[in-house]
Amino acid sequence: MTLRTILNTIMNNKADSIVLKNITKYFPGTIANDHIDLTLVSGEVLALFGENGAGKTTLMSILYGLYQPDEGEIFIKGERVKIRSPHDAMEYGIGMIHQHFTLVPVHTVVENIILGIEKAYLKHLDIEKKVKKIKEIGKKYGLEVDPCTIIQQLPVGIQQRVEILKALYRNAQILIMDEPTSVLTFQETEKLFDFIHDFKAKGHSVIFISHKLNEVMEIADRIAVLRDGKIVGNVLRQEASESQLTHMMIGRDLVIPKTNSSIHPKSEMLKIKNLTIMGDKQNKAIDDLSFTVREGEIFGIAGVSGNGQEELAQALCGLRKVKSGQVTLSDKDITNKDALSIIRQGVGYIPADRHKVGLVLDMSIEENLFLKDHSNATFLHYGFLNHNKIQKNARNLMRNFEIKAASSTSRVMTLSGGNQQKVAVAREVNVGSKLLVAVQPTRGLDLGAVNYIHKTLLKEKKEGKTILLISTELSEIMTLSDRIGVIFRGKLLKIVQKKDAKVDEIGLLMAGITEKDKNRGI
Repeated sequence: MTLRTILNTIMNNKADSIVLKNITKYFPGTIANDHIDLTLVSGEVLALFGENGAGKTTLMSILYGLYQPDEGEIFIKGERVKIRSPHDAMEYGIGMIHQHFTLVPVHTVVENIILGIEKAYLKHLDIEKKVKKIKEIGKKYGLEVDPCTIIQQLPVGIQQRVEILKALYRNAQILIMDEPTSVLTFQETEKLFDFIHDFKAKGHSVIFISHKLNEVMEIADRIAVLRDGKIVGNVLRQEASESQLTHMMIGRDLVIPKTNSSIHPKSEMLKIKNLTIMGDKQNKAIDDLSFTVREGEIFGIAGVSGNGQEELAQALCGLRKVKSGQVTLSDKDITNKDALSIIRQGVGYIPADRHKVGLVLDMSIEENLFLKDHSNATFLHYGFLNHNKIQKNARNLMRNFEIKAASSTSRVMTLSGGNQQKVAVAREVNVGSKLLVAVQPTRGLDLGAVNYIHKTLLKEKKEGKTILLISTELSEIMTLSDRIGVIFRGKLLKIVQKKDAKVDEIGLLMAGITEKDKNRGI
């Protein structure tokens, strides 16, 4: 079926379609959606593909009633409608699975699912009847979960099931999924895709928001590409190519960096021995961990978020105390040294959260780039800051790292997410002369920015720098790492060479399933 045939079907069978016409949404200083026309056919998976900030989530928030359009119309089953709230959207059979879950952690699954739709007082509710209905829906779609379990006791993959069940309980026939795989393992992603195929086979529709090219090519029937708030492409999946979609998404061809996983014997730069680190709740976040990383090597740590990765990075960078064990850098013991001492040893740290930890958003670009050099004599003149040298340093880094901004004095909060991350990366690469600890360095970035960060890490590796890459993105770990260690509940389950790494095996290890477990049938 060609795209023209699909569009003709929509026009001739309006009862089976949603039509967004001329949708426009303004925010201060920007046009988030610029006169967008979009259609959805019953029984299809429509992917909204584009960079962060392209307007994908804003457009779907309008369809779900979270925002009101400044211009434009919405037609459902051939009739013009006003969707003023999520409640209105649900009345039209539209459900939305948000990127950041909207669950109440201390409530049970059943309480979360019925919250906001049951009008009777709790004492009059037939909870057993609700539990039975949830189990029936779960069985029907392969989304089984214990309705009486408290949400905070569930892993993130099962929490997402609850979000989907919540929409299905409300009789959703159209599901909007906003970056639904961002917190899932490889196996959990496969199960999600199985659900989408099953949901679609029952005549329902899915709008799949993503900036991940491989996922879009796998799951979508049709792909609408957004750039700068406009639809710049609308193609069938089987007629699309990765290079074509990439060019539409970023407006240019993307050069994929080449990786060289061969490791020449070099000295061990980072040595971690029997490390134990306590978490915020006095649990063992890291439990008797040992590994080494050589010069010119990228050592990737794969794992689902919350398995001790961030505590490990914080301890290596002087931001969290080690309970026991030893960390040495270039044969110098840096265990429990303060952050400034570790910075002076040549350690750079790219944190997972650039807004809360990596940057001071109210400060300028040059101030953010200078944050870790305030005691560097190069930038001092008789004990006072040498602003000319600070500005020159910033301009050099902006040029070298292709940071786009009006000037070095621009506040970081005015930059795009990709350029904000480039500021953080530029500073840490500059500081980290020996070791670079990169935690989720491409989180929330679009394809172009991800590509640039990857090229930067590979360049630093080629120049002999030791890199510890911590990421929940399995594709990123598999692409960049020379060796891969899989972490689960603070323990390093296995270390494999890149050439021996298998996606299925790594994915199972990320879920805590070892070869021994598989042999026992777990």
